[in-house]
Amino acid sequence: MNSPMNALTIQLLEWISNHPRTYAEALDAWQTSCPRLSIWEDACIAGLIDCEPCSRIVSVSRKGQVALHQLSQQHTGT
Repeated sequence: MNSPMNALTIQLLEWISNHPRTYAEALDAWQTSCPRLSIWEDACIAGLIDCEPCSRIVSVSRKGQVALHQLSQQHTGT
C-alpha cells in the first residue's frame, strides 16, 4: 500500500481479522455520520474489506491482509 494507512483503519482491519464479524456487528461498531471519521466507508471504498452476500460475514480482503502484513513487517523491521 503506497499511502500510510490511518491508525483507525488499521484498528478496524485488526478487529475484523480477530474473529468472524457480521455485517450488522461491524456497522454497529464502526459506522459514523461524522464526515471526518469515515473509517468503515473508507476501508470499503479502498477494497480492504469483503462482505459475503449470503452469510453477511465481514472479513479483511486480500488487499487488506497484504496491507496488514506489510505494516507488521515495518514494525518488526523485517
